[in-house]
Amino acid sequence: MRKTILATAVALLAAPLAAQTSPPVTNDLTVTMSPQQYRICNDRPARPTWMDEVHPREAYKANTVMELYEIRAWEAITESGDCGCDVRFPSWDASNTEYQQSYAGLSQAEHSALRRELIETRKQLESPVREICEAQGNW
Repeated sequence: MRKTILATAVALLAAPLAAQTSPPVTNDLTVTMSPQQYRICNDRPARPTWMDEVHPREAYKANTVMELYEIRAWEAITESGDCGCDVRFPSWDASNTEYQQSYAGLSQAEHSALRRELIETRKQLESPVREICEAQGNW
């Protein structure tokens, strides 16, 4: 009899807890994807398709292009003093071409060394770019 009372008490205590913590079950498998929204400059150009299709073991190549892209944009901002969306987020063509012609054939270790250099360059550019872009409401 004692087991029955204890089992009943545990079941009564656990039932509300389970009802509160278990997610609702639905059969709806529909996923709605909205276009990515950014805080600034929502009409950004699409990056090269190969960057989204690269094998995960070669993701370092896409990372290198992204670093190169940002640096080239930041250099243009510091040279022109303009942080408009078309300057901050230009076409990927020039960066992609530069990467393909100069860096695509590098080994993974060489990419790592290059990215360290690119990151250092980006750090040097960040302060003046931030100042220009904040003044124009695009940071």
